[in-house]
Amino acid sequence: MTKYTDQGKQDTRSGYGAGMTELGRTNPNVVALCADLIGSLKIETFIEENPERFFQVGIAEANMMGMAAGLTIGGKIPFASTFANFATGRVYDQIRQSIAYSGKNVKICASHAGLTLGEDGATHQILEDIGLMKMLPGMTVINPCDFNQTKAATIAIAEHDGPVYLRFGRPKVANFTPVDQKFEIGKALMLNEGTDVTIIATGHLVWESLLAAESLEKQGISAEVINIHTIKPLDDAAILASAKKTGCVVTAEEHNFLGGLGESVSRVLASHLPTPQEFVATQDTFGESGTPDQLMEKYGLNNKAIEAAVLRVLKRK
Repeated sequence: MTKYTDQGKQDTRSGYGAGMTELGRTNPNVVALCADLIGSLKIETFIEENPERFFQVGIAEANMMGMAAGLTIGGKIPFASTFANFATGRVYDQIRQSIAYSGKNVKICASHAGLTLGEDGATHQILEDIGLMKMLPGMTVINPCDFNQTKAATIAIAEHDGPVYLRFGRPKVANFTPVDQKFEIGKALMLNEGTDVTIIATGHLVWESLLAAESLEKQGISAEVINIHTIKPLDDAAILASAKKTGCVVTAEEHNFLGGLGESVSRVLASHLPTPQEFVATQDTFGESGTPDQLMEKYGLNNKAIEAAVLRVLKRK
């Protein structure tokens, strides 16, 4: 079955911190901004080693985005980091006008995304951020799946010229991708080849998709699993090649089904290869307070939900 194994649970926000530490040592143009959340973003080492390249903005996220845009004019590569809810919804006007419309080389790095923020509840659990950000012209949207991939993505976006939204999370989750895997923006990763159904997943749902594929194999169902870490630009070719082979698709994401990965995949399929598709995502709802596992179970965002979606879509082939 799958060649991927859990190397030990780690939080993806620590992957961001590790990436920032490396960038601090290798790229003198990288600067960090934070909205009073240093510990939550795991950037302590970057600050200790590069105090002159850090700006503590305080709880003033709109100002942070404006400052980040201005820093690019002098050739700096600003990484503006806060919780995902505050990195998108609270400052959408500043991002649209000062960063996206102006084409500024700002990296918006958003932790605590989705339901797995957990006990902080619905006001902090943004499930609309991918949709908000992917609709901005010129914005690259990245949602890595584990610690290793988040670290690699953090390093990779420093070399990308243009605005980027990098989304990651709070809880410790399976860390299963190779530590030395090259991160290519816009390039999907085939994790498990299959012939009966394609599971296209992003973020925390990638590992859950691998678990679902393992269970499905025991039932005689061959599931192809694709990791879409870059939601924009989307790897249309990888999606179409797999859908052509299997004839049906399940998308899985920790986001509202409206505006997320699933809708982007639907656009590709509708335009080029109409294919039955099921969505594993939140159903146009806000979250609530609870542990990450409790919430993922209640809102249908785990391996069992993915497996059930596969069984539904197979009937539609």
